[in-house]
Amino acid sequence: MPSISFEDVSYAYVDNNEAFLALEHIDLKIADGEFVCLVGHSGCGKSTMLNLLAGLARPTQGRVSIDGLPVEGPGPDRSIVFQSYSLFPWQTALGNVMFSFRQTNKGVSREEARHRATELLAQVGIEAAANRYPFQLSGGMRQRVAIARALAVDAPVMLLDEPFGALDPMIRRKLQELLLELWVDGGCCKTAVFVTHDIDEALILADRIVFMEPKHIVRSFDLPRTRTRSVDEVAADPQVQDVKREVLRLFDATSPEREAVL
Repeated sequence: MPSISFEDVSYAYVDNNEAFLALEHIDLKIADGEFVCLVGHSGCGKSTMLNLLAGLARPTQGRVSIDGLPVEGPGPDRSIVFQSYSLFPWQTALGNVMFSFRQTNKGVSREEARHRATELLAQVGIEAAANRYPFQLSGGMRQRVAIARALAVDAPVMLLDEPFGALDPMIRRKLQELLLELWVDGGCCKTAVFVTHDIDEALILADRIVFMEPKHIVRSFDLPRTRTRSVDEVAADPQVQDVKREVLRLFDATSPEREAVL
């Protein structure tokens, strides 16, 4: 599975003729098959890092690479789920997933694509809405279609930007479990980068938590890779709870409200 590297990466953008620096001198290496969660307050640059990895933006300075090759645009080696659903409004839920499957599996029949898309919609618990259009779905349902569409790509790198934020706790837990199953694909782990504000979610999913403050990485926390990744086990694991306390301390120390008071 691919490795990921950020080497002295800075990223600036212009809005209303004013320049903004979103990332500054970022260095980060993500190993083959590692599951990394990026956490931190809103606006710290987590989603920008994901956009650079997705090839939707180019660094102003430095280099973003996968397996030593610079990221120069989107590619079939990366599946992506963003906060916005990004569904084709003219396609049904089934049609959206079928499109992704056929784009990355050239030559498959329409029947095979329909069968696989139906399986994926069932996995995310939305098969009953297969023939509905996005405007007929709730926000949580649209996000589940977006997740199924990303899973249809079956890429070695998974990029996810708060994919479960709009879901109720029961569906969220089910999809976390599904994501972990898909991450371990036939005993070989994909490389995953996951943005979340939910510390408990990061503790369940991640091999490593990377905490960010605006423009910078503050600290990385390694988690026991062999642990059981479930809510109950995380709550009972002293080492994981130590990491949680440190991450919460950093959230408090870097809080915009705290800085405003000080």
